[in-house]
Amino acid sequence: MREKLKAARKAAGMTQQQMADTLGVHERYYKSIESGEKLGAIWIWDTLEDMFAVSQRVLREIHPGKEDSL
Repeated sequence: MREKLKAARKAAGMTQQQMADTLGVHERYYKSIESGEKLGAIWIWDTLEDMFAVSQRVLREIHPGKEDSL
């Protein structure tokens, strides 16, 4: 899970659907990026970096979920 991306989205008061709409992608594609299943296109990370004023390197960090650490 990309916790920092999720936290930035929530801090902006946006749902995953709103993020997908803002980026012009399908919600399922955005969800797969936020969950860490897909890397996502570089232009998406450039846009997210500008939106949240957070380095895309930080936003892309994947933190293992509880099920991964068992």
